[in-house]
Amino acid sequence: MLCQRCKKNQATIEYKEIVNGNLFEYHLCPACYQEMFGSLQATNADILMDLVAPQVKRAEKRCPVCGTAYSEYQRTSLLGCPSCYDAFREELMPAIERIQGHREHVGKANVNEDKSGYHRRLSQLQAQLEEAIRNKEFMKANDIYEQMNAINAEMEGKNKDGDGGMQ
Repeated sequence: MLCQRCKKNQATIEYKEIVNGNLFEYHLCPACYQEMFGSLQATNADILMDLVAPQVKRAEKRCPVCGTAYSEYQRTSLLGCPSCYDAFREELMPAIERIQGHREHVGKANVNEDKSGYHRRLSQLQAQLEEAIRNKEFMKANDIYEQMNAINAEMEGKNKDGDGGMQ
């Protein structure tokens, strides 16, 4: 059978997904699967383990905070706590990216009151600051820190002027 997406390569992966009670089935080549859903979930070690010792049950991945098992999430589509997003990040990110179109939360359209983009800019600077510190680029980190302070001061100034802030 040919890949349903590219219609060129042999489909070697059958992918089934239930969304809102509807079953969707895809027959894909490995390249199209990787483009759509990220890397293949099974590693060579998993495949070897299944061949060598199929009767041995591997420990199921669980959230260390609430104990929710990944198989439980697959069955119910519900996570147990915010830490589940970190525990199952590798499995969740391809689906989140496919559903939302991107990996970062951007909020609802026309609801964000941060018209100047202060919070988004601070978030970007925070990531840059952490990377600069990790790379021991302390002068760069100091410059970034000063930029963050300037943005915070500007935000406080706007709030004191009666621009939506509380005193």
